[in-house]
Amino acid sequence: MLTDLPNLLTLSRIGAIPILVALVALRQPGADLAACLLFSLAGFTDWLDGHFARRRRQQSDLGRMLDPIADKLLVGATLMVLAGEGRLTGGMLYPAIVIMLREILVSGLREYLAGIRVGLPVTKLAKWKTGFQMGALGTLLAGDPAARLLHLGFLPVTAIGGAMLWAAAVLTLLTGWDYLTAGLRHASGAMGLDH
Repeated sequence: MLTDLPNLLTLSRIGAIPILVALVALRQPGADLAACLLFSLAGFTDWLDGHFARRRRQQSDLGRMLDPIADKLLVGATLMVLAGEGRLTGGMLYPAIVIMLREILVSGLREYLAGIRVGLPVTKLAKWKTGFQMGALGTLLAGDPAARLLHLGFLPVTAIGGAMLWAAAVLTLLTGWDYLTAGLRHASGAMGLDH
């Protein structure tokens, strides 16, 4: 049901997106810090909704549909606003492109496989990818000006976020390849090409 706590937490991630985009568009260190905190909170709800769904036995088809959509919307919007505001510097646009393409690939594979009633489970490596990705995006949202605001100007926050984004992109390629080969294996079996 839409009003179950896990689904409300998932919907809160979608609701956070316009606020996050508006905060980044302000181009103020305080707003960047608020965007980082909002993104971090939204990322935490991703874990929290699954936790509550399992604990309260409120897992539903609606939740299984909404959860990955909310995740992809949050990550996609964040990457796009960072790129649009010119904050993906020094080659950071390339790992961002890899991450976006992988999200589209996995979404398409999941949609196809759902049609033939095959699930595509989340791997441990994919969870690591998500961790690096969310950490990188939160760090990049804060940026160096927010670090200076907190008197942490000695920390190269943008460089750290960029390194984490590259690590996430490498894990993205590995997990994307895993998902693609699993999807093709199921697709070839469904088409009767398996011998």
